[in-house]
Amino acid sequence: MSALISKRLLRSYGSLHPLRRCFDSPNAGFGSLHKPNDICSRLSGESVISAQRLLTGSMMQRFCTSSFAPGHDEDAFPSDLLSKKPLAKSERDVGLCQDLLIPVTNFRNEDKGYMVLAGDVFDLPIRKDIVHRVVLWQRAKRQQGTHSTKTISEVSGTGRKPWNQKGTGRARHGSLRGPQFRGGAIMHGPKPRSHAFKLNKKVRRLGLKIALSNRAAEGKLIVLEDLEVPTHKTKNFLNYFNQLEDTKKLLIVDGGPINEKLKLATQNLHYVNLLPSIGLNVYSILLHDTLVMSKDAVNRIVERMHTPISTKSKPQ
Repeated sequence: MSALISKRLLRSYGSLHPLRRCFDSPNAGFGSLHKPNDICSRLSGESVISAQRLLTGSMMQRFCTSSFAPGHDEDAFPSDLLSKKPLAKSERDVGLCQDLLIPVTNFRNEDKGYMVLAGDVFDLPIRKDIVHRVVLWQRAKRQQGTHSTKTISEVSGTGRKPWNQKGTGRARHGSLRGPQFRGGAIMHGPKPRSHAFKLNKKVRRLGLKIALSNRAAEGKLIVLEDLEVPTHKTKNFLNYFNQLEDTKKLLIVDGGPINEKLKLATQNLHYVNLLPSIGLNVYSILLHDTLVMSKDAVNRIVERMHTPISTKSKPQ
């Protein structure tokens, strides 16, 4: 049985003519391979080894469904063996207060090394309740509160009694400026006031840390060496903006005063805003999907977050 299988394999492989004649001889068998007068014995040792390798390759091509040889055509690989599930990516655990290592670049996309971000500022657990409280506090504090309505003493009109108290059959009234008349006063209407309410400094500081940690966890935090731009032209800044992935609104934060060239380059772009580090807040971070900070801004923010909160009241 083995001899018949080997004979079929050798017949299917056309390049092994000597071995084919050896197996096609009338006295073919395994013992004939060891006879000194047989044609197979004239083959050198290297030819036998190469013949065995070719025979093995022929068997692999006959009985295997695919080949993994280098440079093999990818289209020939059976599609049913390919997994359609995405490969699992290694993601770090967020909220462990671990220091982060982030690359530093510039507006020309040049590598400027790496920077270590403090874990107690850029790697805190995400708490939506804290962020919600801070956003409500910010929006309430920035509300103008200039709404106002007129009372009965402020409405323009006469103070004369419209008709007699008795005898007319009508309801008694003392003024036409009352709220029941058209054009009269508004009772219990809004008056100018402040909508601000108190929020603890610890909560406000924690909200800013959480917002920064969220941008760092999403990969939307970019650190630049500086915010120096070669020119004030807007089209040059747009070349950098278009290279950012999945970015619709950009917030740029610098440590000190904003560069004048950068101001001119971005003043016509409604989706790009500039802030100094002292003005960085939770609501502005949430309004922009990408946050760009200079190294100076990062250092100042970390220094501000590490400064102890003063409990003394300000002198009047």
